[in-house]
Amino acid sequence: MGNINDDKYVFSLEMKVRDYEVDCENIVNNAVYLHYLEHTRHEFCSWAGLSFKEMHDSGIDPVLNKVEIEYRTPLRSNDVMVSKLWVEMRGPRFVFHQDIYKKETGQMSVKAVVSCVCLENGRLTRGEILAEKFKKYLSGGDK
Repeated sequence: MGNINDDKYVFSLEMKVRDYEVDCENIVNNAVYLHYLEHTRHEFCSWAGLSFKEMHDSGIDPVLNKVEIEYRTPLRSNDVMVSKLWVEMRGPRFVFHQDIYKKETGQMSVKAVVSCVCLENGRLTRGEILAEKFKKYLSGGDK
């Protein structure tokens, strides 16, 4: 995958780089991309009908267990980006495939794979409750 218009993505979020997110080289600090990715996942969950607060209030807590980020083209102050994702289940893990593109050029800035597991009332589960809630957005689910 490497196309901003790929139809595999189920969610898209536009954001703008803020001045305080760049370093002395005028590029977005590598750690800031984690915030972009997390914000996108949280917005996706709310958009899909179940916010992180609602999950937590019902005893469900998705917890990250692995993050892989490939940095490709740096974002700079005031760049507008499009953060996109699609998600699949791999056993008990939800695996988010997240890509960030420069809106103006369509160039991929970041390619990430983020995986999480699901705790229900503090116990590790296979994530069946969340899988059911998000089934139409899971790769291979009913779209």
